Amino acid sequence: MTDGARVATRPGATSREAATHCPYCALQCGMTLRETDGRTEVLPRQFPTNRGGLCQKGWTAAELLDHPERLTTPLVRDPVTGEQRPASWDEALDRVAAGIRTVQSGHGRDAVAVFGGGGLTNEKAYALGKFARVALRTRHIDYNGRWCMSSAAAAGIRAFGVDRGLPFPLEDLARAETLLLVGANPAETMPPLLRHLTDQRQRGGRLIVIDPRVTATARQADLHLQPLPGTDLAVANALLHIALTEGWLDREYLATRTTGFDAVRRTVAGYWPAEVERLSGVPVADLEATARALATAGSAIILTARGAEQHAKGVDTVTAFVNLALALGLPGRPGSGYGCLTGQGNGQGGREHGQKADQLPGYRKIDDPAARAHVAGVWGVPADDLPGPGVPAYRLLDSLGTPDGPRALLVFGSNPVVSAPRAARIESRLRDLDLLVVADFLRSETAALADVVLPVAQWAEEDGTMTNLEGRVLRRRALREPPPGVRTDLAVLAGLATRLDAPVDFPTDPRTVFTELRRASAGGPADYAGVTWDRIDAASGVFWPCPDPDGPDTPRLFADRFPTPDGRARFHPVTHRPAAEEVCADYPLHFTTGRVLAQYQSGTQTRRVAALRRAAPGAFVELHPDLAARLGVTDGEEVRVVSRRGELRAPARVSPTIRPDTVFAPFHWAGAARANSVTNDAVDPVSGMPEFKICAVRVERVES
Repeated sequence: MTDGARVATRPGATSREAATHCPYCALQCGMTLRETDGRTEVLPRQFPTNRGGLCQKGWTAAELLDHPERLTTPLVRDPVTGEQRPASWDEALDRVAAGIRTVQSGHGRDAVAVFGGGGLTNEKAYALGKFARVALRTRHIDYNGRWCMSSAAAAGIRAFGVDRGLPFPLEDLARAETLLLVGANPAETMPPLLRHLTDQRQRGGRLIVIDPRVTATARQADLHLQPLPGTDLAVANALLHIALTEGWLDREYLATRTTGFDAVRRTVAGYWPAEVERLSGVPVADLEATARALATAGSAIILTARGAEQHAKGVDTVTAFVNLALALGLPGRPGSGYGCLTGQGNGQGGREHGQKADQLPGYRKIDDPAARAHVAGVWGVPADDLPGPGVPAYRLLDSLGTPDGPRALLVFGSNPVVSAPRAARIESRLRDLDLLVVADFLRSETAALADVVLPVAQWAEEDGTMTNLEGRVLRRRALREPPPGVRTDLAVLAGLATRLDAPVDFPTDPRTVFTELRRASAGGPADYAGVTWDRIDAASGVFWPCPDPDGPDTPRLFADRFPTPDGRARFHPVTHRPAAEEVCADYPLHFTTGRVLAQYQSGTQTRRVAALRRAAPGAFVELHPDLAARLGVTDGEEVRVVSRRGELRAPARVSPTIRPDTVFAPFHWAGAARANSVTNDAVDPVSGMPEFKICAVRVERVES
């Protein structure tokens, strides 16, 4: 019986249950899995984040466990036919190891790269980072979480000294008299979170949403600001300008808990509301109402998400909202503060323990000598043997197969053929590799290009931990063993490490890996030393930092000081700048992307669930009626969205919920409907975040 599963017996039936968490977003809703006579069902479970609720994706999550397209045997590409064929595990792993040796002997250690995912457990993320730096000794590792929360992470570190998506428990949302959501649509991206928003409204709280579209969340707001995509930074500076002009700043907080405000004061002085209205399209009256609601409330929270962050100036945009929160004295107070709504299931933990190009476990910097010495000591290797920092995700992928870039890539838990910006270019880069290896449980579009595909376990078939959007470390409990022919990611890494003569062991037991992770993270910003599986089981998770097994965890950060050298939060002046690509005569419209309720990320999983496919059967292009009329396009008619990088084709969805100068498409589909064929690969200079949320396009009818 797998760890954490409970077997219940009743006459004529064999049943087992596991209390676990949803495999999708960072809300990590609690659920119970029950298997009875080979049939698995999802049951509700009371947990603080979702309180028994699940979205449609969560309710149908078990359907993938025995899906007919499930991979259960390794695949290798036949050098003669060019087709993928079944192979034994020994043949597949031997081929990977031989390919790695060949590439590294001819081109150096950095010629092999690793690309991870924000859905991997903490144990797998940790092991993947260790594998890259110890078994491969390559500096080239990054992950798709770079495209999720990296801009908010960078802004949080430079302002607060630490990156934790929500530095307070989720329940604080209900205590906020004013809640501002910037570029967030939780009604579709994480519906159970709306229970907290409902509580907030029932207590008399006010909800304000900033979003270029009238989303399902915006329709519930007391006030909706609908700016031009890419102008959120200017809006934030205008809000601070108004608060400053009206005398609404928390002077004592500024004097005792922050530093650097004078430079910000001078910068925002130029952001007159009338000028920002001209720039963003947000009326002055709405700017003033928003500033007043935040500044005069007894408690207020500002939350950002991908809409504000996925820009080439995403770090500065988030910084502008952090500046606003600090000026109003919000961070560190119950029911108040700044936070970021993390997207992927383990987007938080996935970057804390070694998947990012510049980080070691515990959120340590890889170029810090003390950090290198500590982690190397835990791993049992000389600190000088650890490679230096690599490059962010898009730069890494865009360099594949080039003379100076990696010649081999190992992919775990990601599908960049669909999810990367300028995706056709990245697909071409992947095809240029000498060796592409993909570990997955379904044949994604990226796996279809691979030289070797390794079938790995799903979420319900292995134990581990996840860290949700609050920094709460949770237990994912296995219901059953993987099917015959399938191995865990930890077993895959151990098998490759052995073949590559790695100098240290790579355990396959996740509890053992977590124990090592605790030691490696000890003393770091994300300190898990005091977190144990037993302690998680005894409570509803454990919040990091938690350095002492017998000491408290930290649900709320910043109550007394910030983790900076002087204990103060730091202001940074930021200025609005245009999008990396502006509209012109040939490309007169703004294009933006996002998610829909029934689909998730690149759609590898959700597009294969019948109920979700019925709810959201395909891509679409959302157009305002005025734009559709100018183009002569009717609802449901196929259109082509063209940018300088590529095009997508999908049916038009004519709706007044979007601005007349903007078009929208969801990014879950592949092929002709791939939204990321169009998106811009310009990146934020600090975070490496691509500008997914705005580029210049034209829309054309597709003649039948």
